[in-house]
Amino acid sequence: MRAIRVLAPLLLAATLVAPVQAEPVSWTGPLSTRGRYIVDANGDRFKLKSGNWHGASGTWNGSGDINDPANHHSGEKADQVPLALDRAHVDEIIDSFEELGVNSVRLPFSNQMIKETQPVTGLKDFSGKTPLQVYDAVVERLTQRKIAVILNNHTNTSRWCCGVDGNERWNTSQSTDQWINDWAFMANRYKNNKRVVGADLYNEVRRTVWDDPNWGWGNQHDWQRASQQAADRIMETSPDLLVMVEGINWTGIPVDGLPHGRPTLEPVRNLSHTLLSTNKLVYAAHFYGYTGPNHTGATGSGETSDPRYQDLTAQQLTETVRRQALYVLQETQKHFTAPVWISEFGVGGRDETNPKARAWFENFVNYLIETDADFAYWPLVGFHTNRGGNGWALMHWDAAGNRMGLFDGDDWRAAAWRRLVASGRTGQIPEVRRWNMLTLDHADQVQSRKVRAQPDWNSGARKGVCPDGEVLAGLSHTGNRGLCTSGPQWTETTVVKDERYVQQDWASTFTKVQCPPGTAAIGYSARGSAFDGLLCAKAPTGTATRTVWFDRSDSRPQDVGDWASGHYKGQCDQSEHVAGVAYTGRDGRKPAALLCRKSA
Repeated sequence: MRAIRVLAPLLLAATLVAPVQAEPVSWTGPLSTRGRYIVDANGDRFKLKSGNWHGASGTWNGSGDINDPANHHSGEKADQVPLALDRAHVDEIIDSFEELGVNSVRLPFSNQMIKETQPVTGLKDFSGKTPLQVYDAVVERLTQRKIAVILNNHTNTSRWCCGVDGNERWNTSQSTDQWINDWAFMANRYKNNKRVVGADLYNEVRRTVWDDPNWGWGNQHDWQRASQQAADRIMETSPDLLVMVEGINWTGIPVDGLPHGRPTLEPVRNLSHTLLSTNKLVYAAHFYGYTGPNHTGATGSGETSDPRYQDLTAQQLTETVRRQALYVLQETQKHFTAPVWISEFGVGGRDETNPKARAWFENFVNYLIETDADFAYWPLVGFHTNRGGNGWALMHWDAAGNRMGLFDGDDWRAAAWRRLVASGRTGQIPEVRRWNMLTLDHADQVQSRKVRAQPDWNSGARKGVCPDGEVLAGLSHTGNRGLCTSGPQWTETTVVKDERYVQQDWASTFTKVQCPPGTAAIGYSARGSAFDGLLCAKAPTGTATRTVWFDRSDSRPQDVGDWASGHYKGQCDQSEHVAGVAYTGRDGRKPAALLCRKSA
């Protein structure tokens, strides 16, 4: 058994706490999602009990102290390797992760690191390799030890995150195309390793000096659109990966009297993502006590008078975190329902004396346990020098290679951590009905691999197509939004733009576009705000039909979330699919009624 090395004076003074009893490692990759849960290849719950092993995105000089500004990088190449590899062997570090009970590691990298060719020196195991080769070796060793790895694009350039630093957006220091190409490179690099389970697209998207990111505007600052594009490319390159989409970390100027705040995942309620594989989406969010719903936490004092999370009562914290993020997993059977991974949370270490910070940590851990949310502590690994250094970490190594771990002494966080890693549902998770939205606000959204492989089925029009295995279940009167739901596997497609297949007058005086018998609508097209046609596919169908009108109000048999906010919506029942659309020229060919047909 490996001896735990600690500084002698601390060992004598410490009251040792037993490490977490690690659960048997028996999971099988790849991972996917069922409703709000992540599952392994056998359908068993795989709760991400993670930690962040940072450094490859550029952190600080290994020989120094994080509290010394001289050791923070400001744009140079930085170390660009996971932390403490110059102080401990990789297996010793991974041993500490198993001791903590984590089953997965979020492994940050920078786009700059990918391209760095200068070898790294001074490491215990991987000296002489480039930073990317060191990253490869760490991924290989983690996964050999059956720890899942989530790749995390933390920054564009290699440096400490996260201020006004040229890394605020995915495309602040590079183009969106380059960012997506880098993700395709990384996804392809590890696609044969089924224990590399996820791609966390970008860390803490936030305001630059001049500009805010947005969610759905269709411009170069649109994080929802960019993350959708990157997810599609990753799904095409490595379809087994989970795709983690973080919310928006900050918008506005943090000054009292001016609009500002932390949107996080709130915009997902009205505009969610639909991936090529609908069982691969995970949303992510970050929470720290020193930040707040309207507080960046960027300064040591307070840039505004807004409260921080640690200023909130336990009830207020619960209400706020639910509103900002965890509603996504708590509200089931919605178009936005998905697992939420709190991919960063943390608090000052064993020497934290602020009672508010301590109370926040306990309250936040309690809420993670209550909601059974997936999590990743920040950070797993840090430095210490006579109890100095990065006190936030759960495991520290000093310059001589001596370790101070969470359970090596009197760390007040240990009891809460033990409760957290021991919590959560286990066992089989049943399949659930999926609801997914489509939007033609700014471009096509063709989420079917089968249709993507075909020629342009309606040239010049904007097109929305449901993922494979889903059918069209709803349309909005205006706004070009659509709703998909679980359906039968379908084959050959037919484009319909006229009344040739109409068999009865189910919408008198209206022009009707109807799918042929034995088919279901899987997509639609529009020109401007005008409906232009249906894409129908051969699928098992019933014969019973009904007309659903929605030109003057919503007509929805069940609430699956507001998938076309501000617009009337027509929606078939979950046992039906869209078989036809009716419109008139008087209102610009806007959809007014649906023909809903029972599925077989």
